[in-house]
Amino acid sequence: MTSLDNQAPLIDRGPETPAAVTDDAFLGDRLYILQPSSGYRAGIDAVLLAASMTNGPAEPTILDCGSGVGTVGLCVAVRCPDARVTLVEREPVLIDLARRNIDRNGLQARVSVVPGDVTSPAQKPEAPRLPAESFDHVLANPPYHDDSGGTPARDPLKRASHAMPAPDLDSWVRFAARMNRPGGRVSLIHKADALPALLVALQDRYGAIAVTPIHPYADKPAGRVLVSGIKASRAPVELRPPVVLHELGGGFTPYVGRILREGAPLTSSRT
Repeated sequence: MTSLDNQAPLIDRGPETPAAVTDDAFLGDRLYILQPSSGYRAGIDAVLLAASMTNGPAEPTILDCGSGVGTVGLCVAVRCPDARVTLVEREPVLIDLARRNIDRNGLQARVSVVPGDVTSPAQKPEAPRLPAESFDHVLANPPYHDDSGGTPARDPLKRASHAMPAPDLDSWVRFAARMNRPGGRVSLIHKADALPALLVALQDRYGAIAVTPIHPYADKPAGRVLVSGIKASRAPVELRPPVVLHELGGGFTPYVGRILREGAPLTSSRT
C-alpha cells in the first residue's frame, strides 16, 4: 500500500474532514482511500478481512460494521463487482471520509453509508436503521483493546477505534446476527488473545465456525485471528491452515502479496 501524502492539497475538505488526511492506495492501486493521518489507520487487517468474502450468491449483500472510512467494504466492492455493500459507522468525521471514498472511487451505485452505533440496542435512536436479516455476509473489525484499564488515547478517533468495553464484543456479534440472513455468514478479525471471547459471543448464534490464525512470521505466534461462522448452522468448529504474512528474509509471502496487491481471495490453499 502506497501513501500519497503529497497529494493531500488536492482534497476538497468538508467541515467534518480532519486537517491531516492521507491518500493511500490499496489492491495494487485499484482503490484509493482517504483516512486520518493519525489515530486508527486501515491496513493489512482490513484487506485480509475483505478477502474472506470468497463465495456466495449472485449480487451478494455485504455489511461492513464499524466501517471507519470504508476500507473493508470498498475492498469488497472492488474485488466483487456484483456486490452491494453497506457501510455502518458512528463517527461523523469517518462517515464524511467514507462518503468521499465512495465517490472518488466511482462506487456510488453499489456502496452506501448508514450512520449508527452497532453496539446500541435496536430500539435506541443511535442504532443503525437497517432491516433485519437482510445481508448475506457481515464483516467486522472490532476495536482491539479493552478500555477498562490503562491510559486512554488522546485522539478521540483513535480511542474509539482501538478500545471498547469488554462486553461490547458480544454486542458486535449480536448486531451481526440480527443483520445476517438465515444461513448468512459473519467474518471478524481480531487479536489472537480475543479468540475465547469471540467463540463465546458466536455460540448459539453461529455454527460452522472457522478459525484462521494469522502469523507475522512462520516462527512467531499468531497475532491475529480471522473467525467466520454461518448463522444457525450446527456444523462443528474448524481450525484452518495459518496465514503467514512475511517471509523470514523480509517482504510479504507470495500468498499474502497476491491478496494485498491483486485482490486475491483468502482461500484454504496457502500456495
